[in-house]
Amino acid sequence: MASTVVVNKPHAVCLPFPAQSHIKAVLKLAKLLHHRGFHITFVNTEFNHRRFLKSLGPNSLDGLPDFRFETIPDGLPESDKDATQDPILLCESFRNFLVLAPFLELLVKLNETASSVPPVTCIVSDGFLSMFTITAAEELGIPITLFYTVAASSFMGFKQYRALMEKGLVPLKDESCFTNGYLDTIIDWIPGMRDIRLRDLPTFFRTTNLDDIMFNFIMEETDRAHEASAIIIHTFHALEPDVLDALSFMLPHVYAIGPLQLHLDEIPEPPLKMVGYNLWKEETQCLEWLNTKTPNSVVYVNFGSIAVMTPEQLVEFGWGLANSKLPFFWVIRPDLVIGESAILPPEFVAETKERSLIAGWCPQEQVLNHPSVGGFLTHSGWNSTVESITAGVPMLCWPFFADQQMDCRYTCNEWGIGMEISNDVKRDEVEKLVQESMEGEKGKKMKNKVMEWKKLAEEATGPHGSSSTNLDNLVNQVLLRKS
Repeated sequence: MASTVVVNKPHAVCLPFPAQSHIKAVLKLAKLLHHRGFHITFVNTEFNHRRFLKSLGPNSLDGLPDFRFETIPDGLPESDKDATQDPILLCESFRNFLVLAPFLELLVKLNETASSVPPVTCIVSDGFLSMFTITAAEELGIPITLFYTVAASSFMGFKQYRALMEKGLVPLKDESCFTNGYLDTIIDWIPGMRDIRLRDLPTFFRTTNLDDIMFNFIMEETDRAHEASAIIIHTFHALEPDVLDALSFMLPHVYAIGPLQLHLDEIPEPPLKMVGYNLWKEETQCLEWLNTKTPNSVVYVNFGSIAVMTPEQLVEFGWGLANSKLPFFWVIRPDLVIGESAILPPEFVAETKERSLIAGWCPQEQVLNHPSVGGFLTHSGWNSTVESITAGVPMLCWPFFADQQMDCRYTCNEWGIGMEISNDVKRDEVEKLVQESMEGEKGKKMKNKVMEWKKLAEEATGPHGSSSTNLDNLVNQVLLRKS
């Protein structure tokens, strides 16, 4: 009788793009599907699986009988580094279909173990893996949803790459386009968006080479988006209504289901709570340090898992924070500085030791939700942006690459909850903006505004909210439909 129950369960195979932010978002969705009765197979690359075990502990991924972790190779040479892999090499591997055969073999293996695992009924793929995951779903004749772990505005920006090429705007004619104001060209024809400049679009079009790997990778995978059974986006309708409505005209079945963490917060005592998300070991001592600070007094600084900077930029950020005279908690990962260790001058350490804390990695959502944190200096990655909104914390934005420029644009210009730091970091500007965001009039307005967005996010994931309804419809209409 027990095996009948197992066999009748829907079985979702969930596959993230192999980078920290993508893994975190897809794993959150997998947990939600598991709560709704799905058997889950979560597929990491072998490289990231090893990093998970290193950061979370050797038994951390034992999971449950109906939530299992599997691995596939990523097509890159063996490496035991504890750092983010080169996204260009990964994308080249996916473009060349080096991962399709191992992924298909895994699906066949899962279907052959029918006594203990129900047959695979659907694939939840990262949108940036559509090239081979759609092919796999077609071979098995099962539904596939593409989960874009970025903002709706960024996804729309990625979808414009082919149009940019057809209109002759890209590739860039020469290197001078990076500095002569060309990137300030207004693009006024993108559905659901206004006043967007070339520089606001996700950055992979910034090439003079028509054969650029990343540019073509993005074009090819967004070209296939309409072949999926549905598109999932980690946003909520009130935050990006115009873009979501425009995407719904362009693609079949677009579901905005975020913020995912707010759905998870509704689950009492989830059995998967102990399965963490981080490829680096979290240093939790920071929470005790934050406990000693007054409410809304601490600047939290974290540039995410991929952004890098020069030693000079590190020092400028450091002195800007030091000169603000405000307490700050700064996450400096081991590979943050290009080509060398992140070393801050001894004078900086002496000047700030009474009011600063530096760590290699941290439980970010707990930090953002801590009462003492009043501002977030961020690279504007989408996970970080969503987490800041749901915590009600305004942002200082220093976008690095990919979709971060678009996130920064919306954070500062559309939503009124952030201020941008110029790419060429100067300590005086950092000091001024940190003080303004924490103590100035603009900072107060940003705080009020982000609290409004926080409330709207909670409404979206409430019992009858737009994201909750979309999640129900995604499960019932797409993932549980008969193939």
